[in-house]
Amino acid sequence: MEDKYSVESAEALANEALRLPISEAVPVYEQLLATFPTAAKYWKQYVEAHMAVNNDDATKQIFSRCLLNCLQIPLWRCYINFIRKANEKKGLEGQEETRKAFDFMLGYVGSDIASGPVWTEYINFLKSLPAQTAQEESQRMIAVRKVYQKAIVTPTHHVEQHWRDYENFENSVSRALAKGLLSEYQPKYNSARAVYRERKKYVDEIDWNLLALPPSGSLKAITCVLSLLLILFMCTEELQWMAWKRFLAFEKENPQRIDTSSANKRISFTYEQCLMYLYHYPDIWHDYATWHAKSGSIDSAIKVYQRSLKALPDCALLRYAYAELEESRGAIQAAKKVYESLLGDGANATALSHIQQLYVNVQFIRFLRRTEGVEAARKYFLDARKSPNCTYHVYVAYATMAFCMDKDAKIAHNVFEAGLKRYADFLSRLNDDRNIRALFERALSSLPPEESVEVWKRFSQFEQTYGDLVSMLKVEQRRKEALARTGEEGASALQNSLQDVVSRYSFMDLWPCSSRELDHLSHKSPGQMSNSNISSKIIYPDTSRMVVYDPRQKPVPPAPNAVPKPLPPALAAFIASLPAAEGPLPDVDYVLSICLQSTIPIGEPGKLAIQSQAGPASSDVSGSSKSHLFKPRDRQHGKRKDADRQDDDDSSTVQSQPLPKDAFKIRQLRKARVGGAPTGAAAASYGSVQTASASYGSGFSGEQSGSFG
Repeated sequence: MEDKYSVESAEALANEALRLPISEAVPVYEQLLATFPTAAKYWKQYVEAHMAVNNDDATKQIFSRCLLNCLQIPLWRCYINFIRKANEKKGLEGQEETRKAFDFMLGYVGSDIASGPVWTEYINFLKSLPAQTAQEESQRMIAVRKVYQKAIVTPTHHVEQHWRDYENFENSVSRALAKGLLSEYQPKYNSARAVYRERKKYVDEIDWNLLALPPSGSLKAITCVLSLLLILFMCTEELQWMAWKRFLAFEKENPQRIDTSSANKRISFTYEQCLMYLYHYPDIWHDYATWHAKSGSIDSAIKVYQRSLKALPDCALLRYAYAELEESRGAIQAAKKVYESLLGDGANATALSHIQQLYVNVQFIRFLRRTEGVEAARKYFLDARKSPNCTYHVYVAYATMAFCMDKDAKIAHNVFEAGLKRYADFLSRLNDDRNIRALFERALSSLPPEESVEVWKRFSQFEQTYGDLVSMLKVEQRRKEALARTGEEGASALQNSLQDVVSRYSFMDLWPCSSRELDHLSHKSPGQMSNSNISSKIIYPDTSRMVVYDPRQKPVPPAPNAVPKPLPPALAAFIASLPAAEGPLPDVDYVLSICLQSTIPIGEPGKLAIQSQAGPASSDVSGSSKSHLFKPRDRQHGKRKDADRQDDDDSSTVQSQPLPKDAFKIRQLRKARVGGAPTGAAAASYGSVQTASASYGSGFSGEQSGSFG
């Protein structure tokens, strides 16, 4: 099946649309933009196709669909060009419409680092307006001055050029007035220029041509069968996510020290631009809404959540966060509607899987218990248990609430008896929420902060399970503040994140998000995830393919097809007794041939020769390891093995016989062996017995001794 979000396919469609007439290209553009609704370059191409055939109504309609969701300068400049062209022949009325369009555009994208040309274009437009009277000229100069003064305090690529133009403008109007105005705005300009240089570092890390694609998970999800191109793409995806995070953190610090309203407007603009590229990232939507809520704009936060649910309709995690926001401000019915939208109703059920539907049942019971009371939760539980898809999770959730929150052990017993017999040991556990909270508080007061991590974790889990929303959030905030002072959770510990929502709405082995989202979040913030209930996705082995190890059932290794004749019998017997190897088997003949061709040093030849000439008596008296290794009998035995390896017919017979202990028999055997050899060879052999220097080492190395050459 073709990937819906294939970049190559999207580019092919866009190129195809360029070659088609506008009537045939419209379905292609609609298909493309349905998949990539924030792709400003495709919107620009679409609207330019209509502008080329002077289809003004369609052009206006397209601009109304894309402008506020695609805050990108090239698209907005296309918009202002359309407005100027449409109003150039309408006189004063058209000039006023164009001026309003410029103000509208700069109100949305004026803080963009690339908005310098737009400021310049607006200033030139104002200068070009006709002025029939001195009053009109004065009004025009005032308007130009206001735009200049906004442009020189906006960190853009053209901020220095704007300052030079502003100096020339003021000096051309009045040098006396220019001195005071320039001295007033010089520090503001210097601050904007310094912030621009810092901002540029973050902006340069962002790829402004990428399409908005769903997160594909961390690099640990890549298997060896994936291509290198996919690995590189995922690296790019991770880098872009991190680059936007750094850019947002930079803007939140308000480095220019401007007023709160202007700073919030700039932060909101950065979030909107970020969502053009990270449109499918739930953590960005959650961060944006949370930032609005912390700034005191709950209505804006709710609008962000509503937009996020349209962008990611199957993301249950955002719905829980949205419901939590509504509940926290007392909008219980609004929160209940969010839960009901998760539950669905038969044919109109959402696209959530069966596991997620089951999870919603559990969370909805908790929600009803803390907002509408015991009876509401009990009524819903009785309805939920009738479903054929109801599992033990719903029983555990309700029974636990009945026992711990309602202090009704009888109901808890009945529920467990009905559906959760495996949790019979629950009856042996006593529970008193007041005493448990007091115990946690005493433990935290007696422990040093660096040793209280586990206690805080268990305290948070307790409140998430049995507490109300206020106590839950309060304990989590206290934990963050305590661990932030110890450095356990890093500098960003005090910030609310989507990981907190995951922690609050997890239950047993159920998660409020898909495995891809969980994997993505665990990779983004490993420190935070380790301190919550979240663990990375675990892949279990296929135990059905495992074989129990039993040494009695080891297969007998097959005998070698052919053993090289230079191989000593002891080594051949050793190889035959080796256990079966697990995995690929080496070429035994090849390995042995390498060993036989290699010289293994036994010791320094000089020392061996000196020791041999010294006689066996001195060596035996010393008791050293050398005296034990280099006995004359051992040397004769080695010589005999070298000689026997020269026999093709009866080598195994001779070598398999035990070595005689009688010196006379040894000499007789040696004479019999060298009787048929040339005189020189016999002499060499006899000499080697006396010195025992050359042939001893060759017997171990696998090389034929020079004594038998």
